[in-house]
Amino acid sequence: MRVVLGSDHAGFLLKQHLITYLQGLGHEPLDVGAFSLDSVDYPDSAAQVGEKLSTRQAERGIVVCGSGIGISIAANKMPGVRAALCHEPVSARLSREHNDANVLALGERLTTPMMAEEIVKVWLETPFAGGRHQNRI
Repeated sequence: MRVVLGSDHAGFLLKQHLITYLQGLGHEPLDVGAFSLDSVDYPDSAAQVGEKLSTRQAERGIVVCGSGIGISIAANKMPGVRAALCHEPVSARLSREHNDANVLALGERLTTPMMAEEIVKVWLETPFAGGRHQNRI
């Protein structure tokens, strides 16, 4: 699966970790920045993730900032994006099953790399349940 990843400077290190993790799982990560710890604005990265999804250059997206809150709000402003901020695997599973979330938001300051790996794995492996949830999205 092609997964587009974007972050600000506060999410840069976790994003870099997840790129390596995704490659290890056999996925194709597409990095739209940040590309260093230099300060950047998270709405710019969120917009780039949304653009890659809307043009079908990627099937899913992951966005990371310090808390995950700001970048999830910015991502959800993009047409066709359904971003879910998840802190553990249960919310990741439910975001896919019930909401067909196509963007996962994480907070580097609140999520360890090991927990992020668990969240991402569940999120990528969980299909949308459809059925009664279809009309809600």
